[in-house]
Amino acid sequence: MNEAEGLRQRRPLRPQVITEDSPAQEAKEGSTYSSKVFRVTFLTLAASLTVPLLGVTVLLDCPIDPQPISLKEPPLLTGVLEPNIKLRKAERLWENQLVGPESIANIGDALFTGTADGKIIKIEDGEIQIIARIGHGPCGTREDEPTCGRPLGIRVGPNNTLFVADAYYGLYEVNPGTGETKMLVSTKTVIEGQKLSFVNDLTVTRDGRKIYFTDSSSKWERRDYLFLIMEGTDDGRLLEYDTVTKEVKVLMVGLRFPNGVQLSPAEDFVLVQETTMARIRRYYVSGLMKGGADMFVENMPGFPDNIRLSSSGGYWVAMAAARPNPGFSLLDFLSEKPWIKRMIFKLLSQETVTKFVPKYGLVVELSETGSYRRSFHDPNGVTVAYVSEAHEHNGYLYLGSYRSPFICRLNLQQV
Repeated sequence: MNEAEGLRQRRPLRPQVITEDSPAQEAKEGSTYSSKVFRVTFLTLAASLTVPLLGVTVLLDCPIDPQPISLKEPPLLTGVLEPNIKLRKAERLWENQLVGPESIANIGDALFTGTADGKIIKIEDGEIQIIARIGHGPCGTREDEPTCGRPLGIRVGPNNTLFVADAYYGLYEVNPGTGETKMLVSTKTVIEGQKLSFVNDLTVTRDGRKIYFTDSSSKWERRDYLFLIMEGTDDGRLLEYDTVTKEVKVLMVGLRFPNGVQLSPAEDFVLVQETTMARIRRYYVSGLMKGGADMFVENMPGFPDNIRLSSSGGYWVAMAAARPNPGFSLLDFLSEKPWIKRMIFKLLSQETVTKFVPKYGLVVELSETGSYRRSFHDPNGVTVAYVSEAHEHNGYLYLGSYRSPFICRLNLQQV
């Protein structure tokens, strides 16, 4: 062994130093690279979907021209408005034997209502009998509704005849015994330059002389009620029909979805539910204030549908949808965001949008001055939802609905 070979054998082993080219660093770089590729791929995919979607929404026509509407923050659900489950004590009657019993009236113990398939029916001793229909078949689809007819508000006159507001045909008088129908005001009649497109509810004086009724819009029909709400259209009116002179007068204009109407017990004013604005307006029909109008209740805990007298001298108000506070109200959220409304209705149908409105049953009783006396709730609409009217009769509250396939009955002594 020479000297050079000995030095080589005695040379100590050097520790391994991990350099930039080591496997560990390569793995790290590979991971970083994969993450970057994922992000780039995700962003590219998102852009490839978003850009065409935005393009489509720009190019698509929107069926409504929504206006921003200013609603106050809903009232806190405290005190007499505090949520409860009292409506769950109601019983469902005639389930799946009728659909959409919007409004309810009674002659003795016989109940009368109009349904979504255009029928005016009588319910006596538990039996359902069809007494009349204003339109004609076929019925059952959205397209059929204008010819099928849609009876909404229903009242009993002084001679035990029925007065019915059909959304598409107008005001009618119906003989509950014979089924004979008599047209009073046709929707084909132009009144003060404006047509009747959505006849909704009515209230009748005790002597039967005057009928006060609402036309919710001259632009939108009943089947497009969600368009009416979302657009914030202010072409609704309160009208008066004189059964003797046959004259029709316009009493109020510029209303946003005027809905239920009710004469006061003294018949000196008419209350008008303004659904879109979650409030009740008052129009004076007699006395020193005749011809004047003011606010009866504003910023209600829901969007009011029909209004009827209560036995205590006040009023029952049915809420078509609630405005929970605390909670979330879709209609309140969208009220001042017309651009979101346009996007929604360019892409979705009314029926689809309706499914996003939470089910919540709510009925409130007002005093004669408009203060809240009590409220009945059904959070999540377990038993009662989509309430259109609360009709009191013989110690019970009969609850109508614009879409449910039943009538609910609540024993007032149990709540």
